[in-house]
Amino acid sequence: MKKTVFTGAGVAIATPMSADGSINYDELERLIDFQIEGGTDAIIICGTTGESSTMTDEEHVKCIEVAVKRTAGRVPVISGAGSNDTAYAVWLSKESKALGTDALLQVTPYYNKTSQLGLVRHFNAIADATDLPVILYNVPSRTGANIAPATYKELAKHPNIVATKEANGDISAIAKTAALCGDELSIYSGNDDQIVPILSLGGKGVISVFSNICPAVCHEICAKFFAGDAAGSKRLQLDYLPLINALFCDVNPIPVKAALNLMGFAAGECRLPLAPLSDENHFLLKREMEALGLLGAALKGSAHV
Repeated sequence: MKKTVFTGAGVAIATPMSADGSINYDELERLIDFQIEGGTDAIIICGTTGESSTMTDEEHVKCIEVAVKRTAGRVPVISGAGSNDTAYAVWLSKESKALGTDALLQVTPYYNKTSQLGLVRHFNAIADATDLPVILYNVPSRTGANIAPATYKELAKHPNIVATKEANGDISAIAKTAALCGDELSIYSGNDDQIVPILSLGGKGVISVFSNICPAVCHEICAKFFAGDAAGSKRLQLDYLPLINALFCDVNPIPVKAALNLMGFAAGECRLPLAPLSDENHFLLKREMEALGLLGAALKGSAHV
């Protein structure tokens, strides 16, 4: 049985930007503290929600460095180091290792859309490059590539490939993956509206966008389930479903950065080509947050949301 990187709710943390579009590293540290104080079980830096696709190499490395130093061992730090260029993903993985991250998040290659054999060779090459645990990231809606259950079984043979963040939305396929891989591959939900269903299939938790806003709630959805309170876990999942849906009313991370701003954080806007929320979607998001008492929550100093 392979070692689990973390159990519970890990946050795919947003990257705050200043008015001039540069990364606001001071605010990133503030967000990290907010997450840890709220019970987050892991920090995932430079993922999709962190806008890694628009970062320079220097910014990417700096964000990882800041996350590792600020977290200071309180929870694991997992760095997004994926690419559609295997050699570049290997380079990012080695940089992450040198900076002290605890694990790697590796997305399926996008745009060039390799075959299942290509996926096996790509991920194995990355896993061979360091001794860090590798969490795969399957999000075909963004990449155009999907990891098949049989491919997961083959990938799970590598001792460093320990888990996957599953965001394909196909519960039947996820169940088949769980049956094929057993303890050789941990499964994290990559969709915030499917946390409890994936936990019910033996999942270890979630890598969450929603946790940016409500770290304590997201943690409790997992904690209640693991404590045997499946009904309580389900109730929280459903109670917060309208907010979760609002956080995906536009392309992630556009809504979640707007939500952080509404809470009182200086998240700023997304970098182009992502545009701000429409007035209609901003109203929808604000309404759901207001109903839950989240507006201005950061100004009140509360991490228990």
